Amino acid sequence: MCYNDDMSDKISLIDRLQKVGSFNAWRLIVNFWTMVFFAAIIFDFYNDNVLSKGEILLGVAGIYAATLAIYSAEKEFRRWHHMHKSIHPGELYAIIWTVLVLFLIIGPEIYGITYHLPSEVSASYIAMVSILAITRESKNYYKRKKPRNRRP
Repeated sequence: MCYNDDMSDKISLIDRLQKVGSFNAWRLIVNFWTMVFFAAIIFDFYNDNVLSKGEILLGVAGIYAATLAIYSAEKEFRRWHHMHKSIHPGELYAIIWTVLVLFLIIGPEIYGITYHLPSEVSASYIAMVSILAITRESKNYYKRKKPRNRRP
């Protein structure tokens, strides 16, 4: 094996690792953990809080919150460095979360079951709404501070 082949393998590995840490990868990771967390919440609802009693839901909630925070921070960093152009509104997450939480509150009455809303679910909802509020305010501030194209 020659030196150049070895270097190209290392560069290829570095390129692949950089793609894993890319902005698009974080969006996929957040979407994945959102689906896992929602599935766990719904499973917990229908199975007598088994995941929250075993603290499994707490671990999933922690991973979800961390990935959401990293993704949101990356998105704001990119916005402030003029690298963010895509639109993926966090309001959609807020609407879906709100529907889920309302179901968890009203559902026990509809289904006639005993259900305790786990604190990690309400804390995650509050974290998501807080992150949305902060990023919206940052976006509005950015728009006010962004230099406008001046025409002669």
